[in-house]
Amino acid sequence: MKISRHWKQVAAAVAAVAAVTSATIGPATAEADVTALYNSAQRHFTDGDDAAGRADLRTLIAADPNDADALALQAIWSHYAGDHAAVGEAMARLGAVDAGMAAGTSNVLRAVTAAASTLPNPLPALIGPQTGIVVLGYGLLPDGALRPELENRLTAAWLQAVAAPFSPVIVTGGNPQNGISEAEAMRRWLVGRGLPGERIHVEDRAGSTVQNALFSTRMLRDLGATSAVVVTSPNHIRRAVADFLVAGTNVVGAMTSLEQLVSQLPPPAKAAQRGIYLDATRTFELDSSR
Repeated sequence: MKISRHWKQVAAAVAAVAAVTSATIGPATAEADVTALYNSAQRHFTDGDDAAGRADLRTLIAADPNDADALALQAIWSHYAGDHAAVGEAMARLGAVDAGMAAGTSNVLRAVTAAASTLPNPLPALIGPQTGIVVLGYGLLPDGALRPELENRLTAAWLQAVAAPFSPVIVTGGNPQNGISEAEAMRRWLVGRGLPGERIHVEDRAGSTVQNALFSTRMLRDLGATSAVVVTSPNHIRRAVADFLVAGTNVVGAMTSLEQLVSQLPPPAKAAQRGIYLDATRTFELDSSR
């Protein structure tokens, strides 16, 4: 009888420990699995294996139907894949989970669609003072001098600034060389061609198109501008337009140089749009990893 009671007590203790372990370790393990799936999906999207990324997200969403970031990514990459049923399902779930995230994701889908159909334009737009002119930087030479590609962008921006004398001009780009940021080098070039220094606003922190869009959008708002003409190279304009739209800037013009213009006039093939989608998710500030 004493031995029986002893083993009953041991069995009860083991059961209690197992219950506690299950309660504390089980959810943590599940959370770790969800995190691993999210990170795996984002790596697949970066590497170009979109089918594998979407498969990871389906598994993740089955485990956690309320993961808003995963639902947003599923909608965006299903849109890229042309899987309209999957877009609709992801958006419906997302709307029930997080209405704000659903609205932002809808904006991403509109932005990538608009960007893909944007035509690079070498002619200045007719704009007023409520519209800013945003010039995107390009890597400087080691001594801080401008590369020809950046001079082409600045020539286009100068033409736009002359055509719209009351619009503020933002030059955006960090990545300093020889102590000079892209933005500062651009400011000097424009001032040297007659633009008033007080008209030019320097954003010298951005190290990518995503940051160009996010940081310039904040500056535009501070200046009271409600829209922008984005100025960059023809082969870069569509990605830039998408990023600015996702960041919250109404893009009313896509000003470019004449260099390589003709080759960039046809709409990009689907595979060439991957970069637009990838950048848009980053501008939307969805975590690339957890």
